[in-house]
Amino acid sequence: MNDEQLDPALELGGWIRSVVDLDHDAEALHFEGTWRTWGWIAAAVTALEEWMERGGMASGVRIGVVMRNRPELIRTVAATLATRSCLVTLSSAIPMAKLALEVEQMRLPIVIATEADWSDEQFVTAVRAAGSLGLAATEDDAAFRVAVEGGDRGPTAVDTSPAVAVEMLTSGTTGPPKRIDLSYRGIEHEIVSTARYSESGLGEPRLSSGTSLLWNPILHIGGLRGLIAALVAGRKVALLERFSVSAWADMVRLHQPRAIALVPAALLMVLDADLPRETFEGVKALFCGTAPLDPAMGREFEERYGVPVLVVYGATEFAGGVAGWTIEDRKTFGGSKSGSVGRPNSGVEVRVVAEESGTELSRGDVGLLEVRAAQLGQPGWLRTTDLARMDDDDFIWIAGRADDVIVRGGFKVATNAVRDVIASHPSVLEASVFGVDDRRLGQVPVAAVELRMDAKPVAADELMAFAREQLSGYQVPVEIRILDELPRTPSMKVSQAQLRTMFEQHDS
Repeated sequence: MNDEQLDPALELGGWIRSVVDLDHDAEALHFEGTWRTWGWIAAAVTALEEWMERGGMASGVRIGVVMRNRPELIRTVAATLATRSCLVTLSSAIPMAKLALEVEQMRLPIVIATEADWSDEQFVTAVRAAGSLGLAATEDDAAFRVAVEGGDRGPTAVDTSPAVAVEMLTSGTTGPPKRIDLSYRGIEHEIVSTARYSESGLGEPRLSSGTSLLWNPILHIGGLRGLIAALVAGRKVALLERFSVSAWADMVRLHQPRAIALVPAALLMVLDADLPRETFEGVKALFCGTAPLDPAMGREFEERYGVPVLVVYGATEFAGGVAGWTIEDRKTFGGSKSGSVGRPNSGVEVRVVAEESGTELSRGDVGLLEVRAAQLGQPGWLRTTDLARMDDDDFIWIAGRADDVIVRGGFKVATNAVRDVIASHPSVLEASVFGVDDRRLGQVPVAAVELRMDAKPVAADELMAFAREQLSGYQVPVEIRILDELPRTPSMKVSQAQLRTMFEQHDS
């Protein structure tokens, strides 16, 4: 890597401070019909600094935030990063009893949550037992009020993580969420590497006339990265607490953004709602990531609304983006690279290797994808669980996940391929296929599906017959269940962990 790759030329905390102080009267955050200003965000930066000084807390102090798409928490996140503290993400998607137990065990110096969270006695008791200073995030000029006085946190409590920007929870698609440290340096590198997606580039701190729509939960890397990108670019943010097609479409009409973003599940919901074409007047591109996108779905959106769908690829471990399509690449290559997730971002290297030997494969061969980039904060190549291939133009195709392959009585079954077949039935909105343990065969595939609202009703045995017509016998699921709605993680991915529990409970 060259010197330019090693120097991100961006200090995130100072950059955010500069942005919020450019014009305190300018509009910054829109929520439920009301604008908040950049000065309103700046007030939280000042207030958090004062609380840190009162507590004698050093730079890099670990601050736990119960992550919700609420205005008072948006500015809390901004203040945490602006003070170069360590943001410890606390899940708002788990039961309060489980969250309370985690907070008590972590013994963080500061825990910040909404007023509604502090009304829960389990939560208050846990924060008090941990010895943490509990702050309620408010909408007024004070920004925070004391909910729980800090106490003794014990001699082994970890106060600071100076180099870590975010202790980030993964999405928990296939199992319990894990916590991954995202360094300030790594995020700074990632911001620089993805600046190519912006027409104006990174430049210097300034306010933008554009508006970002933030509907993806900030608990998830997609939502948090979207918020950080907006703060760095000085863009206004239109905030949605929970995603619904109607509310999201209203935001698009009101704010008329040039670029929008949807995960595949939300894109499918938008298509299913059949919004009028004029909803997307002025939109120049739709970025789609976090999960594989069926190319046919992307083409359907483009044909119906005249907006190019640009796929991007990344993961929590990479602090966001690794590769993606740009408008320039789309103009150059058109639809000739259908199904690709684009080319590596600036400063990011990728290669495809054989799973067992680690030998780099020839272009066009499918193997495991490895990534090397300054944003990873470690030397050498990081191996992913994604199967991929590359062409001579450096475009990447994701061919599934190595851990999505199960072995059924000696036969390998790629569950994503089985999923795609079942999802191709005209009555199916979305499908999920995964393996469950079997005493005789080791593992067998099972499937859960959600049907389209306006489609012809179909029974599970009809879907099974449909699968048998197109799959080899060993690929056919042993069971297909039709659900009213597939369970989802906060990032709107189908939660295989919850589905697995449902199947186990039913079989027990």
